[in-house]
Amino acid sequence: MKARSWMGGLALVTLCTASAAVAAVDASRMAGRLNYEEDRTKVGVDVRLGVGGLMGDAGDRTKAGPLVGVAAGAQPWRNLGIEAGVEGQRMAIDDGRIGTGEAMYRYNLGLLAKAGPLIAQEKLRPYVGAGAGVSYLNATSGAESLYRNDFVTEVPIAAGLDYRFSDTVFAGARASYRVLFGEEFANAANALTTGDSNGNLLNITATLGGRF
Repeated sequence: MKARSWMGGLALVTLCTASAAVAAVDASRMAGRLNYEEDRTKVGVDVRLGVGGLMGDAGDRTKAGPLVGVAAGAQPWRNLGIEAGVEGQRMAIDDGRIGTGEAMYRYNLGLLAKAGPLIAQEKLRPYVGAGAGVSYLNATSGAESLYRNDFVTEVPIAAGLDYRFSDTVFAGARASYRVLFGEEFANAANALTTGDSNGNLLNITATLGGRF
């Protein structure tokens, strides 16, 4: 049932959100051990909304879909920051062999290091980033004859822009390209063609957050 997909996903997101919060606290403690002053080590949380989808063979079977995420981060150095985040995403399955309304849900936990300077009176920060992550792909029950649940590893590469409205509030936009490894969720669906589920992921998000 589709409810099972949502319940399993919510459980995973809850666990991952806790992990992200712990990562932010650890980042703050690490900065303290390195004798960084409190006003230099900003720790914060942001929420993000966006859209994106799979590419390659995997993208032939799915459509771009919406995503929501939460990230906790710290800025232990002036031009270098770190973050841990979770994302949930729904990508509709485009396959005439199964019923309408079926989808692949993606639940992600990731880490990212970001580098970029503060410019424009220290309000604007363009940045690039790279990191690592893992996603759980969960097919709705009506698609399980051809699509399977799957864990995949990710190497995200990101570019973005943050704007600081004040010392505590910021907003931004980001594009991330995620290189995926170990995708097997659509191997059965592709058995008569490519036989695999190769493809990477491109997402674009807007963020709003605060630091303390």
